[in-house]
Amino acid sequence: MSERSIIVLVEDDPNIADLVDLYLTNEGHRVYQATAGVRALEVCALRKPELVILDIGLAGEMDGFDVCRSLRADSNVPIIMLTARHDEIDRVVGFELGADDYVVKPFSPRELMGRVRAILRRSGTPVADNTQLMTIGSLQIDGQRCEVLLDGQPVSLAAQEWALLWFFAQNRGLALTRRQLLDGGWGSDWIGDIRTVDVHVRQLRRKLGDALPVKTVRGIGYRFD
Repeated sequence: MSERSIIVLVEDDPNIADLVDLYLTNEGHRVYQATAGVRALEVCALRKPELVILDIGLAGEMDGFDVCRSLRADSNVPIIMLTARHDEIDRVVGFELGADDYVVKPFSPRELMGRVRAILRRSGTPVADNTQLMTIGSLQIDGQRCEVLLDGQPVSLAAQEWALLWFFAQNRGLALTRRQLLDGGWGSDWIGDIRTVDVHVRQLRRKLGDALPVKTVRGIGYRFD
């Protein structure tokens, strides 16, 4: 992560966009705005951001879910979704599409900045002991490259999916609670629904199938065997 991270802000409410832009700029980031889905994809392709802050309720042909889906087709850039929707199903859909975090409006700009810092720190800071290469059956996990191979073929993981998988791999054989997984994979400063862990485990299982040695431990959480 560079000191001046490039952030694309996708928000069609000018008051919210200008407020968030001000806070991001004050923290030293370079911000590019878009108010529509198609334009957001164009800006992301041009600017190669280190983070995307994405409103779900965009007007026009593409809403935030569509933009997230398109970004995830060829990019693992971290995505924070902003939304006025409070329903749990919307959060689940966002996470399943590959969002890394989810902030409900109205929100505190300081809280949003805390989440921005946490995500940039996780995606840009080398992982401790990251030279280790693990091979578990047909699965290879390379901490130095932040890369996962399944039967020799790379698997595309969102930044948060990778962070969770690496934390699992570093704690093989241990039954971990959801809170421990949140602290290890998201950071102790992360604020959000503890069930986020379940959504990301489900995503890892979908992408890695039977090769993922993560077992559910009833009454506790999960264990990476």
